Amino acid sequence: PEQEPLTPREIEVLTLIVRGFLNKQIAQQLHVALTTVISHRRNLIRKLGIRSVAGLTIYAVTKGYVDAEQLCDS
Repeated sequence: PEQEPLTPREIEVLTLIVRGFLNKQIAQQLHVALTTVISHRRNLIRKLGIRSVAGLTIYAVTKGYVDAEQLCDS
């Protein structure tokens, strides 16, 4: 089965997660409610089937959403 594509906002949340931001920090950065960030994380888990930050990091790097070199600077 084909994977449901990520929305631009889910990609933003994903990149902030893998850069080490906490939910509250992501909410502040994107100017959204904490519950909105939690919903985006839940959608990412549902769409990708990945629960861990390490798994999300590997996914984000392999898909080109984040550069592995940038993670070293986080």
